[in-house]
Amino acid sequence: MAGRLSLAEVDLCCAICYDIFRDPVVLQCSHSFCSGCLRDYWASRGGGRDCPLCRRESSDEPVPSLTLRNLCEGAEPSSLSSPPEELYTDPGEMCPLHGERLKLFCRDDREPICVICLTSRRHEGHDCCPAGEAAADMKEDLKTSLSELQQKMVELEKMKQNYTDTSAHIEMQAQFVERRMHQEFQELRDFLDEAERTALQSLKQEEEEKRGVVRRLTDEVEVNISSLSDAITTLEEDMALDAVPLLHKCKDGSIGSATTPDCAAMPPGTLIDVASYLGSLQYSALVGMYETVRYTPVTLDPNTAAPWLRLSDDLTEVSDTDDRPKLPDNPERFDRDAGVLGHRGFSSGCHWWDVEVGENTAWVVGVAGESVKRKEKVSSVLKNGYVTVYFYHEMYFAGTSPLSRLNLKSRPKRIRVRLDYDKGRVSFHDADRNVLIYLFKHSFNEKAYPYLWVGCKLSPLKITAGEGELKVVK
Repeated sequence: MAGRLSLAEVDLCCAICYDIFRDPVVLQCSHSFCSGCLRDYWASRGGGRDCPLCRRESSDEPVPSLTLRNLCEGAEPSSLSSPPEELYTDPGEMCPLHGERLKLFCRDDREPICVICLTSRRHEGHDCCPAGEAAADMKEDLKTSLSELQQKMVELEKMKQNYTDTSAHIEMQAQFVERRMHQEFQELRDFLDEAERTALQSLKQEEEEKRGVVRRLTDEVEVNISSLSDAITTLEEDMALDAVPLLHKCKDGSIGSATTPDCAAMPPGTLIDVASYLGSLQYSALVGMYETVRYTPVTLDPNTAAPWLRLSDDLTEVSDTDDRPKLPDNPERFDRDAGVLGHRGFSSGCHWWDVEVGENTAWVVGVAGESVKRKEKVSSVLKNGYVTVYFYHEMYFAGTSPLSRLNLKSRPKRIRVRLDYDKGRVSFHDADRNVLIYLFKHSFNEKAYPYLWVGCKLSPLKITAGEGELKVVK
């Protein structure tokens, strides 16, 4: 029988044997098969009367199709007269044991089989179906797998692009940090250079003043030396006189009349006060440096800031903006909520810091647990790991669950946050008036981080003061 058929002949082929119908019959579902192929199929299924294609059960006997049989009889001569190349069957489509075409598929053994294989002991009781049906099912499975792989490919491409963007962002971060470090250290160098110039100038001035004092003393001594030298010369000349002239001068009173000048003693403080310049020189420079540098207890972590927030170069201010730059989707970053964490978390001890809220009309200030959700928008309340106070729609709230309305007599400009980790207390104060706003009693079982949320572009939130300020004994 032909291995390849024209389109018209394919339409006249049985879905079980893949050959032109022989004694075609029609089931209630309108699918047609060879009468013999259908009986063999039902026999292999244990007597079931389902359609090999749609699996619909047939309660009635198959009906012979006279029209289909006439069409098939008309198609058989053309198949016999087909060109030799159309009679070729791929060896891979033939059963290596029985030489028959592989028209069926054994689902148990996952292999194509022929009709003779179906009746063998090897496949007895196995779940078998037409090869076309199995191929269609397999293609559906492959289509599903292909769709999953394509989706995975899209995800991997996005991941690759994110890593590429992350690498570029890391380079930008390194350049920014290098530039800021150079500026910061240059300011320290400039301060030390200026301090050195001032100290050297003071030393030079004292040197000139005290050398001037010594010069004046030297001039006085030189005058006295000249006067004394003249007196010595006169006495030496008198001593050279004969007796009578010497006695006459004695009578005149001109002998021994020269006055002896006093020797000027060196006054105290003539030397340079070396100890005042070199005593604890580095410490003195540090004291002066302390008066020029600024310390903040909380440094904001830009890797946690939502993409539309802008941080100041010194990482102490955060502002809301309309910009949304493309930043790496790192796990630390808030990208559904306008939050940012402090860089350092606390797991013990007492800590406090001030947050200047100014004229901002939408803010949240407080503490957040390390495990708070950052990739989805959640209400920042106590049960979600936040210990905070709110200012929103001209109203103040404590971040309890649910929120507690606060009635404040005045609008604070600076909020002081006090965290006593060991005692499980977080309190909020009006820093300028030293008035308690709210006290939480909440025990942490993880690191607690300073937390800021800003939803207003009117003014930034700014860390201004707090614990750990540099202490220098003057």
